[in-house]
Amino acid sequence: MEILAQEPEFWNPPAGGPNPAKISEELANLKEEIDFWEMSDKELVGLGKLNELSKEDEKLKSEIKDRLVELQKKFEKEEIKIFLSGEYDRKNVIMSIYSGAGGIDAQDWAEMLLRMYLKYAEKRKFKARVIHIAAGQEAGIKNVTLEINGPYAYGYLKGEAGVHRLVRLSPFNADKLRHTSFALIEVLPQFGEVGEIKIQPEDLKFDTYKASGPGGQYVNKTESAVRITHLPTGITAACQSERLQGANKKTAMKLLQIKLFQKQLQDQEKVKKKIRGKQTAVEWGSQIRSYVLHPYKMVKDHRTKAETSNIEAVLDGELDEFIEAEIKLGYNA
Repeated sequence: MEILAQEPEFWNPPAGGPNPAKISEELANLKEEIDFWEMSDKELVGLGKLNELSKEDEKLKSEIKDRLVELQKKFEKEEIKIFLSGEYDRKNVIMSIYSGAGGIDAQDWAEMLLRMYLKYAEKRKFKARVIHIAAGQEAGIKNVTLEINGPYAYGYLKGEAGVHRLVRLSPFNADKLRHTSFALIEVLPQFGEVGEIKIQPEDLKFDTYKASGPGGQYVNKTESAVRITHLPTGITAACQSERLQGANKKTAMKLLQIKLFQKQLQDQEKVKKKIRGKQTAVEWGSQIRSYVLHPYKMVKDHRTKAETSNIEAVLDGELDEFIEAEIKLGYNA
């Protein structure tokens, strides 16, 4: 990659040539990994020499022990990448959140999940932006689509796909009754240029409308939002984050291609499962995680059995325990 990046025409490739921005990004990520292990190696060698000198120096021995504990934590974070060897695990992510059963409470729950994943992305130093958002009539959101960019973003977040369940005392009920809400998470890898998908112009329906939403950090209000519907499949894609209608149309079209490509892959997998005699699970009914705020506090993943009572931290983006457990479970399945 370094040799390729030094070529005179690297930043002006011919049509269909390598994408310089993506190559530069991947090169930077690989260099970061190499630097981590080289620095860790030097630190271990240095600690070994200090250990030889410590002898009866209890303070120095304690310092060496503390530094080894910190290194161990860093190694455990890096270790998870061993399990991220899937075809698309290094890709960026398109994540959609849909409010489900539960009315206003479900729409509020969808917005809470949006905040949770934005916080998670911030903690992992991923770049996240809202592509499209549909606000609820009274509170919360009906649905939202996020673009999350970072090393192994899809590998980390693919296991979040499925139904997330919230149990709490409803803030929208005068009697403060216990209420159960559901939201569906959809996670797609950002394939980049999807050359395999051919879309006929007559199969597309374009709608433009004024962007709406809660504002603030979630959306830039514009009058150039675009929604594209693929008539044969009914699949839709929308974008309202850009100022110009043309830019929104381009992003929505790219998102539509990703969704159609994902459907193609899913259809192929269904055929394989049918041949093997296995039934395909209904995704909307597959509850993967429960978040309970009343009568006790608990977050429990129904696949890995990972759980914690610190639900506030989870809703504030502390998802590593659950995500890493699911990655290891999926790898060993």
